[in-house]
Amino acid sequence: MLRVLVCLLCLLTGAASPQDTLLERARAVIREHPEMWSGAVVARGERSVVVGGTRALAAELAARADQAAVAVREVWGRPVTAVILIPATDGQAATLAAPARVDGFAALAGLDRVIVEPGGFARLSPRGRQVVLAHELTHVATGAAAGGVPMWLSEGFADYVGYRDSGIPVRDAAAELIAGGRISDHLPGAADFRDRAPQAYEEAWLACRYVAERFGEARLAALYRAALDGDPTAALVGTVGMGVAEFTAAWRAYLADLGVGNRA
Repeated sequence: MLRVLVCLLCLLTGAASPQDTLLERARAVIREHPEMWSGAVVARGERSVVVGGTRALAAELAARADQAAVAVREVWGRPVTAVILIPATDGQAATLAAPARVDGFAALAGLDRVIVEPGGFARLSPRGRQVVLAHELTHVATGAAAGGVPMWLSEGFADYVGYRDSGIPVRDAAAELIAGGRISDHLPGAADFRDRAPQAYEEAWLACRYVAERFGEARLAALYRAALDGDPTAALVGTVGMGVAEFTAAWRAYLADLGVGNRA
């Protein structure tokens, strides 16, 4: 069930009991930048509170977040809730996300919230919005910002959850890799996500998809949890029985079998 509140004052002055953790988190987030949220619409779903945007958009995102939270729990094994912020401008989104950058992204997750970049999000298709919300809620659930997980695993895992129930064909989701025609000789790292982000995200997603298809989703989640200790080699060996070099070779072969590039 979805409830939409038009007056922000209701949220700030006792619309729910003190035991309602999600609403308490929303109150705390709003108080960080109260000038941004005067008169804002608030929509409450089962697993989220959405602040900002139009009444229709806030209600849409609350409903989509509820759907995305189901996918996150099925893969990660734990429930997730989040405050979703829709600022009025991309500049406000940048302020909320600082020191992280939001340019080039439709949304960005923190430890307890998702910040929507209104310009980028508006350009997404309905399926794209669902993928993005599931991706960002996965980051909230896993606490990616606090762990030592390599980027290929943190971003690939989030994209795996995002694309899992989307119905988007692999060749559509991997369009940038197909266009490039070449399979990288290494798993994507920070420099790849900076310099060739579209391809890096697709490579990371397919690395996690490979693990899920070959070993199962439970093993993929176990790999992520093991990698939180900051030793990806030990995590790979302990969960899928391969070191980084062997896993990279298997991933490259998987990409070639999917027809998304060649290993030359």
